Amino acid sequence: MTDVFISYARSTEPHADQLADALRDHGFTVWRDEQLPVHRSYSEVIEERLRLAKAVVVIWSADAIRSQWVRAEADAARLAGKLVQVSVDDTLPPMPFNQIQCARLDESGDDGSPALDKLIESVTALAASAEPAAAEAPRPAARERSICVLPFANMSGDAEQEYFSDGISEDITTDLSKVSALAVTARNTAFTFKGQSVNVCDVAQQLSVGHVLEGSVRKVGNRVRITAQLIDGSSGDHVWAERFDRDLTDIFAIQDEISHSIVAALKLKLLPAEKKAIENRGTTSVQAYNIYLMARQYWITGDFGDKRREDRVIRLCRRATEIDPDYAQAWALMGLAQANLYYAYSGNEGLEDGLAAAEQALALDPAIAEAHLPLAWHLALHGRPDEADTEIQTALRLNSECWEANKEAARIFYRQGRLDEAIKLLEKATQLADSDFHSLGMLTGAYLARGDHDRVRACAAKMTDLVEPVLERDPDNGAALAFVALSFAALGQLERARDYIDRAILLDPDNLYMRFNIAWPLIAFYDDKEGALELLEPALAKGGRNLISLAAADRNLNPLRDDPRFRKMLDAAMARVGLQPASPAAT
Repeated sequence: MTDVFISYARSTEPHADQLADALRDHGFTVWRDEQLPVHRSYSEVIEERLRLAKAVVVIWSADAIRSQWVRAEADAARLAGKLVQVSVDDTLPPMPFNQIQCARLDESGDDGSPALDKLIESVTALAASAEPAAAEAPRPAARERSICVLPFANMSGDAEQEYFSDGISEDITTDLSKVSALAVTARNTAFTFKGQSVNVCDVAQQLSVGHVLEGSVRKVGNRVRITAQLIDGSSGDHVWAERFDRDLTDIFAIQDEISHSIVAALKLKLLPAEKKAIENRGTTSVQAYNIYLMARQYWITGDFGDKRREDRVIRLCRRATEIDPDYAQAWALMGLAQANLYYAYSGNEGLEDGLAAAEQALALDPAIAEAHLPLAWHLALHGRPDEADTEIQTALRLNSECWEANKEAARIFYRQGRLDEAIKLLEKATQLADSDFHSLGMLTGAYLARGDHDRVRACAAKMTDLVEPVLERDPDNGAALAFVALSFAALGQLERARDYIDRAILLDPDNLYMRFNIAWPLIAFYDDKEGALELLEPALAKGGRNLISLAAADRNLNPLRDDPRFRKMLDAAMARVGLQPASPAAT
């Protein structure tokens, strides 16, 4: 059994090092995420180590408060009664952790400081209270008014309908999250159980929730059948169950009925504002809603860098807004896809840059975070970084849990050389959309740029499993092929990685971002600079501002920056798209 688990934000890693050394000097065993094995999922190992630890030390800082991982680890420790808190920059713990004493660790972290003495004393007490014969620490007690909405199973007999069943699950989770008296497991946590045959009681115990909602969706033509059952997590008994056989036009009414039935079964009281919030879908048109869900699924899992993905998303969103001109979410996604297409390639004459669609979305709903992202891209790629940052911060303030906001902000920050900030946002984006292999691939590349090879390998191990179903459905997806090639190379399977590189170039040669991403492993793991230059040459010759700004800033290309051929290609590309000439080496 590990004695101490240390949770911290990356910016306070030196403090974590000092605390770990001090704890080990006092005879404790210490576990930190730097010890993650490369063959297991991140969340699985973290959960196991939290459960086995006798004490969990959380280092609070301004960055830690913004980290969903640190908050989740602190919450698990609080519920288990083994939380020890320290602050390193006068940051007060957020609610509800501010109700527990927090020591102030000075900047030196020297042994013998009062705060460190207090921390050692608390850890010693917790370690002594743990039963020495126990195989693992007891799990926290389940909260009675809490629920996990498991992903509803797609029973339509068509994998392409997965977007619809996932959308139903997400919407019910969102609805229940609006009920102030109910604690709801985050969507990204619930979706880790997708496709698994699980024991509901085990899930409830693992997540410390009182109830679990599971169900299925069968959509055939204009008919839909939804089954749902609310289960007591401790006994496995059904609290409520229902089957709905309706026309597709009744889908919103079904979702409302499920949410209201759960609230009633748990004997909760809805406030008027909560009732109104639950019934707000963004559109009254089921047809527009269905088309939007389809567009968003293509946006998440499609072939990033293939123009057809953006074209498809734009067409779908345009159709959704034709059906319902007041559908702000569809306008926002259309604007984002338009901006991505406009700035990805040269020869964008006649294309829309996404600004009009974004402004329409904001006119309909000023609180929609996604609509600020096309504005941020426009400003960032026209040399106005401060204004771009204002748009990004507005989007994150409006909805810190917005997957698009976290991912697009990370992409912009990466191009600005703000690597650590980009990594934090990508870490969160990978949590918010479990099927988003592209964010995981970018995170792998960001860790590679920082030289954090342990995390590169941890991401790579996750990528190989995540991409497999994508390639089964879409075997010529260049983005997926490039990132799985990077992953196998990072794991030392160079021949297998080479097979995927060759396959990607054969199947998707015009995908400029795929060429860019394959250059990473060629440089880092094959030392094949000539091969990387061959791949990058057409990308730099045809890419738009988005890709060229990436080439100018990407630290993974630094080994090429002294090469005259690369400098010539990049300078020509920068001049062609109207960006300032590149410096000899990116920072």
